[in-house]
Amino acid sequence: MRRVVVTGLGCVSPLGNSVDETWAAVRAGKSGIATIAHIDPAPFKVKYDAEVKNFNPNDYMDEAAARKMARFSQYAVAAAKQALEDSSLIDQKDVLDTAGIYLGVGIGGFEVMENSMKSYFDSNFQRIPPMSVPELIPNEAAANISISFGLHGATHTIVTACASGTDAIGDALDNIRVGRHDVLLAGGAESTENGFGFIGFTVLHALSTKWADAPEKSSRPFDKQRDGFVMGEGSTILVLEEYEHAKKRGAKIYAEVIGYGASSDGYHLTAPNPDGVIGARAMTLALKDAGLKPEEVDYYNAHGTSTKLNDAGETKMLHMAFGEAAKKLHISSTKSMTGHCLGNAGSLEAMLSIKAIQDNFIPPTINLDEPDVEGGCDLDYTPNKGIETNVNVAMSGNFGFGGHNGIVVFRKAN
Repeated sequence: MRRVVVTGLGCVSPLGNSVDETWAAVRAGKSGIATIAHIDPAPFKVKYDAEVKNFNPNDYMDEAAARKMARFSQYAVAAAKQALEDSSLIDQKDVLDTAGIYLGVGIGGFEVMENSMKSYFDSNFQRIPPMSVPELIPNEAAANISISFGLHGATHTIVTACASGTDAIGDALDNIRVGRHDVLLAGGAESTENGFGFIGFTVLHALSTKWADAPEKSSRPFDKQRDGFVMGEGSTILVLEEYEHAKKRGAKIYAEVIGYGASSDGYHLTAPNPDGVIGARAMTLALKDAGLKPEEVDYYNAHGTSTKLNDAGETKMLHMAFGEAAKKLHISSTKSMTGHCLGNAGSLEAMLSIKAIQDNFIPPTINLDEPDVEGGCDLDYTPNKGIETNVNVAMSGNFGFGGHNGIVVFRKAN
């Protein structure tokens, strides 16, 4: 089986508009969550989110191109440009011509849909902006990456809710392993920071709402006082490359992608199966694919949404899949700092897992003041302060509405 490595990283996140800015903030335990700034939060029950800040699309594309893209697509093109520059492939047209994209998106152009529907009703059902449909559909971001950089290989959009970014990496891994591509971009993109998004998740009782006076404390995975997740946005792109191809061109290698596992609860549209068996199966499948024993995993980047059901359910899955090794596993939820970036969550957390390997550093779960042990959260989640320790293998897991479970495993490059 062909080996697959990561040779480029790009990121636009609530913590910074680059990989370095985002990772520095995570290492420092900083929160990217604040009072909603880009629209008036007065009509909404939720008053805070994890927005991308100081992003100028014209730093990555011309103004005419940016005008034809929804925000999630602008983020994706920006992160892809960073990743291609980082991998030294940005000018390698012969390589890019056969490269492709596997991009995870949870929803797509929410703000485009909201604005278009307003035009539709205000015009007595006669008019919407002409680019409404091309801008709002989920595959727009991957298509714009292809157009922007001349990638003519397989261009796929993965829509598995909050597992989308993880599943995109897993699908790209398998595609390179079997020889269909030597180079693929893989990651996720999302932007649902608008009225429709805020109300949509609020009526599902999914969002945190009680921390308006201290938004930075609102995302608190595994903590007794957690009351829901915090909306986030952005895009993260990884360049995945066949190992010999990367070595031949002298590429720097961040980590090797060694395992992927997926499963589906087949249980409920919004709630995870409380017995955790099927989610644990995805973890076990990923370990098997990676050829690892549970005790060989050093770090697990948890889905850790800061909701009652997810945090307890994920802990149960870890006990099932890891057995006694779960008690010694370093775990953290970086959503405590980034919020929940939905379709971008898995790719952002995969990148942070790779940086954990590179820096031998376990990120903290901030705001974890009192673990909810009685509620089933009884493992070591690295409360409030990161740890310097050897990280050879890192696993990242994500679980989405509809019961989608995805796990990806990385190993230190050698």
